[in-house]
Amino acid sequence: MAGAKPEKPPLDLVHQNAIHVETIRKEQRSQKLHTQFSISPHKKLHVMSDKPMSKKVQEVDEEDAAFIKAFHTARLEPTKKYTHPQTESQEIGWISTPLIVSDRSDRRLHFHRRSSEVTKYMETASRFSK
Repeated sequence: MAGAKPEKPPLDLVHQNAIHVETIRKEQRSQKLHTQFSISPHKKLHVMSDKPMSKKVQEVDEEDAAFIKAFHTARLEPTKKYTHPQTESQEIGWISTPLIVSDRSDRRLHFHRRSSEVTKYMETASRFSK
């Protein structure tokens, strides 16, 4: 066979162990130890109430301020959460403030409905033709 690669000799245990040690060392470099856990603010919480006829009084736990803040932050619009768009789709409409101040009395930009003699005549004519 022309162009066939020669077979590699099988690795012995020393080489396999060296590859394994290098792999573990690379994995440990990128690992991060997490010691603080909390409920994800991105998931909805379903609080179940007691049965209506139960005599047991429900105990109220103290609210965790950090969790409440994270919960409300997760529910904000993207423009309030981030300073810049995170995806290409968010770039469309990210800046939603108008370019000029809207002035309703400016006749150049706002064309209000007006009536003249001709429009009044055509309006009455269209009412009678029906």
